[in-house]
Amino acid sequence: MDGALHSLDAAAFLHIWQHFDADDNGYIDGKELDAFFQHMLGTFGMKREETTEDHIRRLRQRLMSARDSTADGRLQIQELATMMLPEEENFLLLFRRETPLDNSVEFMRIWRKYDSDSSGFISATELKGFLQDLFLQHRKSITPSKLQEYTDSMMKMFDKNKDGRLDLNDLARILALKENFLLKFKMDACSQEDRKRDFDKIFAHYDVSKTGALEGPEVDGFVKDMMELVKPSISGTDLDKFRKALLGHCDINGDGKIQKNELALCLGLKLS
Repeated sequence: MDGALHSLDAAAFLHIWQHFDADDNGYIDGKELDAFFQHMLGTFGMKREETTEDHIRRLRQRLMSARDSTADGRLQIQELATMMLPEEENFLLLFRRETPLDNSVEFMRIWRKYDSDSSGFISATELKGFLQDLFLQHRKSITPSKLQEYTDSMMKMFDKNKDGRLDLNDLARILALKENFLLKFKMDACSQEDRKRDFDKIFAHYDVSKTGALEGPEVDGFVKDMMELVKPSISGTDLDKFRKALLGHCDINGDGKIQKNELALCLGLKLS
């Protein structure tokens, strides 16, 4: 099993964990733990005779004696992650649990901050700055050499096309951005009333500042989610082009923002 675990990353581990930690209290115990290990062993291709109840029980007992640091008869996510994940993935997992992103506006705020040269990508140097800030945020100290090691490891994990930089989709995987908010709505709602109701919910979601207008990362977040409805994989340069086009079409008063009535007009809605 240990060799197979090298293929397990934080995203896969967290997905599996959440299935068994249904109440999201951060630990699993009893038969939940047996079911968890049976699933994990099956996932990594263990033979049927190695996933019997007796084998699972022995594995569970061995793990509990070695990893149940609080001696409370249950395993916390941190305890299991320490055993099953590489160090850099373990940190990533803890960050994901502590700082979930459920709004593309906050994601784009982070993107704009660390794409410091506005290239539409995050370089290794920019990624290092991102990771350094994460450690500071979590009050964790890190040496320059360890920070470089983390940076190199994350580039290897998330730079899928191996061009030495990360795009929007790569960062979304790192930050575990939740499902596109716009997928909750049917854009072809039957009645004008239904469309207006959905529009109000959508605008309120992206109007994080509650000013009645989308600006900066609020526009970015809306644009990102709109684009992903028709093109699942988008780049930073794609987003910038569409953002410019949207502002050119919807920003009627030219203030660099999209007022609620301006967006409604663009979408063919009457708010009154």
